[in-house]
Amino acid sequence: MRTIHVSEITEAVEGLCIEANLVLNRDIREALEKAEKIEESETGRSILQSLIKNADIAASDGLAICQDTGMVIIFVELGQEAHIVGGSLEEAINQGVRQGYKKGYLRNSVVEDPLRRKNTGDNTPAIIYYNIVEGDRLTLHVAPKGFGSENMSAIKMLKPSEGVEGVKKFVIDTVSQAGPNPCPPIIVGVGIGGCMDKAALLAKKALMRPIDESNPDPYYKDLEEELLDSINKLGIGPAGLGGRITALGVNIDVYPTHIAGLPVAVNIGCHVTRHKSITL
Repeated sequence: MRTIHVSEITEAVEGLCIEANLVLNRDIREALEKAEKIEESETGRSILQSLIKNADIAASDGLAICQDTGMVIIFVELGQEAHIVGGSLEEAINQGVRQGYKKGYLRNSVVEDPLRRKNTGDNTPAIIYYNIVEGDRLTLHVAPKGFGSENMSAIKMLKPSEGVEGVKKFVIDTVSQAGPNPCPPIIVGVGIGGCMDKAALLAKKALMRPIDESNPDPYYKDLEEELLDSINKLGIGPAGLGGRITALGVNIDVYPTHIAGLPVAVNIGCHVTRHKSITL
């Protein structure tokens, strides 16, 4: 049995919150640079150049990439042979968020009640998902999620008879209806299968996969590429001002489902889709 003190967890979460908000992920940076070379719209190229410059300034000056520093989503992979000591795991995580947003001068964007709308003042609580895995390590995936893109996400319970064509139509329609609102070029996370809530979780987790890593199943790899091509024919373009590059990537995750159902969820990430990880 390996012990992990909660203070290590708080420190790790604090650092990941700051890093995720200041440093653009390698895969997205490379995709933006590639997009700038192939974008046919002059306005679109200019916007992509500005996004790259913005990322450089954020990293060099220690500033947030985007003013919406997000609600913090955290995926915890806890080894069944690990023992958390010194306090509550959940409180340690939230304390890390609290400290990270204070020390990083990041905007507090969480309200304590969805209808009465009073800000909590420290960007907590985080939304935390736990998964028990083999081993004695603890892995934390921290993903601050802005709501310009989150608000454009959607879920639909398709009939099995609608099949892959129904899935494609729903994904493309969701992106089309989102238009400029999620700050394109976007990342499109797609969850297929499970039940209603599982499909949404699959779509969220799909955004954590680097966009230069395809689904390992060739069938879904081809579907990712087909959807990306179709989305980039919509003409929404960078910042929604027209152009070839509306999305940088489409990531699909799947799970077994019921014989009577075909749940599909689309979780849209903006051009800075943020996530950082650490294993303790």
